[in-house]
Amino acid sequence: MDGSRRDFLRLSLLGGGAMLLGIALPAAQAQTAAPPAPPPDPNLYVRIDPDNRITITTPRSEMGQGVRTSLAMLVAEELEADWRQVQVATLGLDARAGDQGTGGSNSVAGLYEPLRRIGASLRELLIAAAAARWQVPAGECAARDSVVTHARSQRSARYADLIEAAAKLTPNPAPALKPRAQWRLLGKPQTGKDCADIVHGRAGYGLDVRRPGQLYAQIERPRRFGARVASFDAQAALAVPGVKQVFALEPGPGNIAGGVAVVATSTWAAAQGRAKLAVQWNEQDAGSDDSAALAKAALTALDAEPAEAVNKVGDPDAVLAAAARVIRADYQLPFLAHATLEPQNATAQWSGDHLTVWAPTQFPGLAARGIAKALDIKPEQITLHITLLGGGFGRRINGDYAVEAALVARQAGAPVQVMWTREDDLRHDFYRPLAAHRFEACLDADGWPQALRHRQAGTPIGATYDRTGQRTFGAEEIEGAGNGFYRAPNRSSGYTALAARVPRGWWRAVHTTHASFAMECFIDELAAAAGKDALAYRLALIDTIPVPAPGQDSDYAFNPARMRACLRRAAELAGWGKPLPKGQALGLACAIDHRSYAALVLQVSLQERELRIHRATCVADCGLVINPDGARAQIEGGIVQGLSAALGEAVTLKDGAVVEGNFHQYRLLRLAQAPLHIDVQFIESDAVKLTGLGEPALPLAAPALANALHALTGKRLRELPLRWS
Repeated sequence: MDGSRRDFLRLSLLGGGAMLLGIALPAAQAQTAAPPAPPPDPNLYVRIDPDNRITITTPRSEMGQGVRTSLAMLVAEELEADWRQVQVATLGLDARAGDQGTGGSNSVAGLYEPLRRIGASLRELLIAAAAARWQVPAGECAARDSVVTHARSQRSARYADLIEAAAKLTPNPAPALKPRAQWRLLGKPQTGKDCADIVHGRAGYGLDVRRPGQLYAQIERPRRFGARVASFDAQAALAVPGVKQVFALEPGPGNIAGGVAVVATSTWAAAQGRAKLAVQWNEQDAGSDDSAALAKAALTALDAEPAEAVNKVGDPDAVLAAAARVIRADYQLPFLAHATLEPQNATAQWSGDHLTVWAPTQFPGLAARGIAKALDIKPEQITLHITLLGGGFGRRINGDYAVEAALVARQAGAPVQVMWTREDDLRHDFYRPLAAHRFEACLDADGWPQALRHRQAGTPIGATYDRTGQRTFGAEEIEGAGNGFYRAPNRSSGYTALAARVPRGWWRAVHTTHASFAMECFIDELAAAAGKDALAYRLALIDTIPVPAPGQDSDYAFNPARMRACLRRAAELAGWGKPLPKGQALGLACAIDHRSYAALVLQVSLQERELRIHRATCVADCGLVINPDGARAQIEGGIVQGLSAALGEAVTLKDGAVVEGNFHQYRLLRLAQAPLHIDVQFIESDAVKLTGLGEPALPLAAPALANALHALTGKRLRELPLRWS
């Protein structure tokens, strides 16, 4: 927190005897800071009700990662709240909260100290109020389970009985935080506060929103990216019972694709009306992207000097030119969709000059800015409620679906829920980029890399959002490969951007999902060429700080010892080097992603060419683990999603349109393909900065699997999804 500490805490008494405590949180990313807006709800962060229940409201979106539970634990630990009486909620878009973007494995890490200070400050106020009531020193009082006690006089008071007096006191901007040895909640497994509601169907997702008089809309969007509506048969659609309105939407702010909206009294009527539209498209400016052609162009680009030299140490070109043997490998990765379980949706209601939106969004501020621009209204005319998200993975950073709902609702003059089909979702995503990597290396007499040259070509994410055409993208796109942590005295990395109309966006772990596949598979190839064990080779080469990419966060310097510790522990737990059952093999990978360290070992077999993953062993280091139960779930989910991308997922483009429309074409991981056992352990230390666990395990799955399959088949697999027969 900076110097404006008088703005740090705000305390007020609410109607009905409830008390709330709010904090202006620092923006984690300036570009995602929420615009000024009226608060959708006055209850920021902590509310104590007269029945002594406590509601902790968190400023981050819950999309299955358990963030509401973990963030509530930070407050409740310092507040000494009775965890059994704690409820959780999500704060709507509120300018007082600062940045509310959820992504980058940063929610718990970014709010770790601020939220603890909220709890600690409120605890001090409640103790002070009790001490004043009893006319005893505050130091003689203690708080526990939402009750303040004075042991010497054997008096006690519930928090709810103290809120009126506490609200009159001045909060301490720098309260003392509990030492780790005194933690009762943090670091101990806690069942997610949302779990019971989710299991019993009570949880409210975007698709569950219902407003009085609500209508439903579907939008026929262009199959080819960049096409526009030329004509459509509105009368045919309006002839369908229940269809109320049909109108065109132009592409525009918020990266909406445009199309034709059908508004009806039910989703079924909207879908039937949509089927009657007979839209004709103006495809003069449409793209003609072809994924096979783009993949070929990416490989061709690797033959030339990179358009952008990202970093260089020593003279790898000269060393490679003089080498007697150069080891070279190319790796290819396709576009990927997010395929969230809950397709995109949002509900909006226009009331005179004010818009209210209910949306499952990761970045409410970004969605609100897109809405304000599209409707040409001021940010303070927007109230945005954040529902639970049925999956995010970066897709819901973009607010296109919320902008669509806002436009449709204003024209319809009623609350409208815009619902996407699965086909809409897969064909109008913001896709993880297609990429190709080339690694070239030469080894010295002892088998260690003397030079390591990396070239990468692909369709950068940033180009989707860049309107100037002046930006370069290499520093972002080479993350995890060009700045890889293996020692090589001469090394370089370069990037070449390919033009494409297909929208790209952030995907879970983004760049390292393809960079780690290339890097970790290539390191295995170098170890084999050197005649060394893959684990021992890695441990020997992880001893320096990697080449920094421009703009890399210097506050989280790479620590070789932490990476080696994860590798050693994972290998030991997996039985690396010990005899395995006949027909089974191990594959290994490690990486640092979003500042957290992780290593993964997969134990696999091929039974009549059918893959069986017997065991996945992962060790991660994120500093401290706040909720071990939720942390394990994040690692397990990352491994499963990484395997899904490794084995089946790929988006195909033909003539500027996505081919895949549903899960019979876009192959998610099937249950029989999932690991039979997943073992997760953490290496913890409070001597380093806290980082996140939402993403670091995912990039390891594909290279660990490819390396294990090589051990079984002798075949190097360098393209995703993996094919071994």
